[in-house]
Amino acid sequence: MTNTCIEFNHVTKRYLRRLAVNDIQFSIGSGKIVGLIGPNGSGKSTILKLAAGLTRPTSGSVIVLGASANRNLSNHVSYMSDQADLYPFYTIREMITFFDKVFADFNQDRARELLEFMELDPHQRIHGLSKGNLGRLKITLAISRRTPLILMDEPLSGLDPMVRQSIIKGLIAYLDLEHQTLILSTHEVAEIEPLLDQVLLVHNGSLVALDDVEAIQAQSKQSLVHWMAENI
Repeated sequence: MTNTCIEFNHVTKRYLRRLAVNDIQFSIGSGKIVGLIGPNGSGKSTILKLAAGLTRPTSGSVIVLGASANRNLSNHVSYMSDQADLYPFYTIREMITFFDKVFADFNQDRARELLEFMELDPHQRIHGLSKGNLGRLKITLAISRRTPLILMDEPLSGLDPMVRQSIIKGLIAYLDLEHQTLILSTHEVAEIEPLLDQVLLVHNGSLVALDDVEAIQAQSKQSLVHWMAENI
């Protein structure tokens, strides 16, 4: 894996008349856990879709793992959407089998361990899952792949606050940070702060800051929540 995992070079993305991302430029090294934060509508989901190769920039370039981002990246990037995009008529076990057939890097042993950790019944049909359990399954599927890059859009959404800390610890336990980079968007900034190496702050489609969390804490003497509030 290259030392630089992702590069955004003067990237702008428009949807008809709406400007979702405006002339963003940054690079992220490999082996990091990066929090993508900012208010609703600030461009977080669009940035993740661009990094996953699911949408193309209107202008500029997105380089992921040394190559121009496109839909073929699905073989090297594990992307977790914030949408309910799993087959509702499958059981959890059938969904695991499907991922194993589609993705050569899928690790069934890790998936089984994660199902137990997440307290998910493999016989449960996906259409019967609560929002929280659906979120746990999506996390399980995303981090059971051995891809160099994992992208997660609001992975903690819908999870009971009582179990979020446990899930966060699970993310640390099951990631291989010698070979994997995780970028996740979230509104639960305070809860994921101990997990993060870096934070990328966006507002109104523009990049506000990309910095090491330890540097922010040392310089500002503040939590990420307060630092974010002061910078947007």
